[in-house]
Amino acid sequence: MKTTLTRRIIILAVFLLTGCLGRVSDLCADEGMWLFNNLPKDALKKKYGFVPTEKWSEHVMKSCVRFNVGGSASFVSSNGLVMTNHHVASDTLYKLSTKENNYAADGFLAKNLEAELKAPDLELNQLVNIEDVTKRVNDAVKAGMSSSDAAAARRAVIATIEKEAGEKSGLRSDVVTLYGGGKYHLYQYKVYTDVRLVWAPEAAAAFFGGDADNFEYPRFCLDVTMFRVYEDGQPAKTPHFFKWSKNGADEEELTFVAGNPGRTSRILTHAALRYQRDHRLPFVLDFIRRREVLLQQFGLESDEAKRRAQDNLFGIQNARKAYLGKIQGLQDPSNMWAKLKSEKEMIAKVKADPDLANLADAWETISSVQKKRIQSMKRGISLRTKLFTIAQQIVQLAAENEKPNAERLPAYRDSARASLEQQLFSPAPIYPDLEQAILGDLIGRMCEMRGAGDPLCRKILKRLSPNDRAAAMVSGTKLMDVDFRKELVKQGKSGISMTNDPMIHLAVLVDEEVRKEMAAADELSEMEQQAYAKIAKAIFATQGTSTYPDATFTLRLAFGPVKGYMENGKNIPAMTDLAGAFEHEKSHGAKGDYKLPATYHAAKEALDLKTPANFVNTTDIIGGNSGSPVINKELEVVGLIFDGNIQSLTGDYFYSEKQARSVSVHSNFIRDAMKYIYGAERIVNELGR
Repeated sequence: MKTTLTRRIIILAVFLLTGCLGRVSDLCADEGMWLFNNLPKDALKKKYGFVPTEKWSEHVMKSCVRFNVGGSASFVSSNGLVMTNHHVASDTLYKLSTKENNYAADGFLAKNLEAELKAPDLELNQLVNIEDVTKRVNDAVKAGMSSSDAAAARRAVIATIEKEAGEKSGLRSDVVTLYGGGKYHLYQYKVYTDVRLVWAPEAAAAFFGGDADNFEYPRFCLDVTMFRVYEDGQPAKTPHFFKWSKNGADEEELTFVAGNPGRTSRILTHAALRYQRDHRLPFVLDFIRRREVLLQQFGLESDEAKRRAQDNLFGIQNARKAYLGKIQGLQDPSNMWAKLKSEKEMIAKVKADPDLANLADAWETISSVQKKRIQSMKRGISLRTKLFTIAQQIVQLAAENEKPNAERLPAYRDSARASLEQQLFSPAPIYPDLEQAILGDLIGRMCEMRGAGDPLCRKILKRLSPNDRAAAMVSGTKLMDVDFRKELVKQGKSGISMTNDPMIHLAVLVDEEVRKEMAAADELSEMEQQAYAKIAKAIFATQGTSTYPDATFTLRLAFGPVKGYMENGKNIPAMTDLAGAFEHEKSHGAKGDYKLPATYHAAKEALDLKTPANFVNTTDIIGGNSGSPVINKELEVVGLIFDGNIQSLTGDYFYSEKQARSVSVHSNFIRDAMKYIYGAERIVNELGR
């Protein structure tokens, strides 16, 4: 999900290492992104009088799916119908769009099954099994190993576990690191690659209020899109799905959010947070702001240029707000002070216990790693356009194919091959003018960071300016031809050595240094991983094992009631309604992003303006949760997560129930909009059946 801008808020430390977050018995408010094989049943029973059964949990788990482009979703019928956000679907909407049919902006409705549009490269993952493989992973790392050897041993055993599990089950099998290295779980997924677009509203409805309203509340957005998964050319049979609630979410009702939060950093130490605050986040923000200006300028060239850049621009503007939210949360002295205080208390407790004293050096190890990260931060090679990424994948795939599976880079293991090839051979459109603009800017930025006299920069430029060099490579490459990509992959290293493709040459040129950087990063990550594993051990020893780990873009369950909050002395109600949407448009002069689609006005008389539009609840979510279903105890859909409010922006590092809220589309709004605004009764009649 979108992360956000933040305002200065005072938060007691609710980090993974603080006194509040950790033990279920000490759980603060509704904090937690819980593993499905370790749900906080006692806490739910004590606070809400509800205990999820194994059958309940399994049904929720198997009713959810994950989008490979980032985002969450769920089955909402037995016939493969999938619900997610419009902004999660936007990548596919833009790939399906043309100059003549702009589905991203104008919306889409398939009148029947035959009209449903196949996505060019979309993959959906349904989690069906979880297994703890911690002992096997840890046993592969022997005492006395160097960090690089330990990292290699860990990668090898993980690759072996994934390969064995995949071959045995036929499922996508991923080993997931939890608690910073304290646990390793094998997640197995059923994969759907025939995914078709069923319905999407206009962008003006999905993103009503635009950039100004993004991460704000109250909101009035219809941020929803429907897809369908197919098997053997027919709609897939999906026995696990969520029924549709008759009345939707009610205020103060207990709700659950099942989705795939991307990454949180609540286990980070004070030193690691300082690195993020003072170095990494400012560095990333500088890049984001630069890219935003580039895309805005590109879009001014023509209406078609604006369409081509719009999806990238939306993502980068969203990222800007997200990173501003992160850094502003860390710039609040009270947050950092609370973190430091709790950390000192934990270290003192560890040192005072003879059985734990050997864990105390973990914090200093992590501090030393941050200093090394600062030194290498600006030396990175970041040329990631669509064409360069394709070239780099082809070059690296050829090299990795010659290694045993256990020694390959993770992206090229057998367990990841199907997903890699689906993206690599995607027929989705690539726009040369946009590629050229982005690549030229990336080369220029790299030369600024490293110095134009840097040997690698000079080899890349070949006595041309960054823009001229980019133009030559984009115009000269054949990689926009999918068949050419397939032939290069088939030929492997021999084909790569024989081709005169300039984009392939660029990937070959930088590959050695890219690999050196990856190896150095892996070594630092291994040092951190072993240190955080010690910290996790200290947590388990002092707080028990009933904790939730940081988010890892894997399925989690969060819970909390539908509940408003106070802001600047004013009561912010839990729900908005359709009448408020029309009033919001009127109060902003019905201009720009505050203009509702004509379809809304045409259907106004048929709509019940008292219908809830959006609502907030206290569930603990983060980026990646976009598209997560909001359900009730009866396993019914009552809403759809699409955002967080501005106070939730520190969610990467902290949680607070005081004002932080998840923002959702109300299920009644989704149903009524499809029926009365878009004439999608075929879909409405299918919901929950």
